[in-house]
Amino acid sequence: MRITILETGRAPGRLSEDYPRYPDMFVQLLSTADKTLSFETVALPDGAPLPAPGDCEAVLITGSPFGVYESTPWMDPLREFIREAYREERPMVGVCFGHQVIADALGGVVRKSEKGWGIGRHTYDILSARPWMSGAGAALSLAVSHQDQVIEPPKGATTLARSAHTEHAMLAYEGAPVISLQGHPEFSNEFVGALYSARRGKTLTDAAVDAALKSLEQPEDNALVAVWMTRFLRQARS
Repeated sequence: MRITILETGRAPGRLSEDYPRYPDMFVQLLSTADKTLSFETVALPDGAPLPAPGDCEAVLITGSPFGVYESTPWMDPLREFIREAYREERPMVGVCFGHQVIADALGGVVRKSEKGWGIGRHTYDILSARPWMSGAGAALSLAVSHQDQVIEPPKGATTLARSAHTEHAMLAYEGAPVISLQGHPEFSNEFVGALYSARRGKTLTDAAVDAALKSLEQPEDNALVAVWMTRFLRQARS
């Protein structure tokens, strides 16, 4: 199976030079779960044209520093791509911004949360475990970095996981093989720690960064989510 990764943003400053780009993080993550996968990247920030959804076996939409309410040359075309892919029942996964833009394109409400920044290791309660989520326990832990959230999911979307900070942290769509999540299974502790530290004294206080870095000592479920993603996409293609 070939996964088309839609790259929608890059890490700020030198982080984009010192660490792999987001698509490369996903290639590394998902290849550990399924070594038979192949990948192609469409770099939207560089002006790369979106493919026809029907030409994609499976789609993954990355995180981004942009919000769905911002104007970029590729934002509206991406929304139309998502709607067309949904109509054609293309298997699709969204992470962080990808989670948000899918919900936005399909009629949900996404905006900056009154709860402020979500950073550090967040633990979500699993509300409903689908067949592709074998191995799921009562909770799921991932690193996060976001201000925006899905406030109201689109019609036909079911919330699979939540926390006190993020009510709709993981969604599954009933009309097409689409899932999305707010947390970052592709982020290593080293990278996300550097990301928080780069924002110290700017968008984040010292106390917030220190607490976020401390929380990264808790276990994470990156590998488990990689298995879920690959299993979901494989089942959707069968």
